[in-house]
Amino acid sequence: MKLAIDTNAYTAFCRNDRIAVDAIQRADVIIVPLIVLAELRAGFSVGRRGAENESVLQRFLNSSRVSIVCPSEETSFVYARLFSYLRRTGKPIPINDLWIASITLQSEATLLTFDQHFEALPQVPLWKW
Repeated sequence: MKLAIDTNAYTAFCRNDRIAVDAIQRADVIIVPLIVLAELRAGFSVGRRGAENESVLQRFLNSSRVSIVCPSEETSFVYARLFSYLRRTGKPIPINDLWIASITLQSEATLLTFDQHFEALPQVPLWKW
């Protein structure tokens, strides 16, 4: 299984949340969208345990199952389709989350998230527990 993780899913995993740990342990491939990486590091930069959190993140990223996925030109087309869909349905979501959804869909992955607003995008497979 190919699993993309949202920022809150990584945080839940680090806190040993049963759902996040189970999903990540089951995954053959774990995708970390670049946007998630940026959100995590932004949080580290204003926290008291930045160096410790960065060290834990580096160990996670060094796993052979983990890949950082950057947006590409192809991602911009996926983003545009999802943006248009959300506008038509009147259900906008935060811009960073729209990028995360676009990378997930482009990567043909399932998204592990604890944010309910991703449910506004039925095109994006979500991890169900």
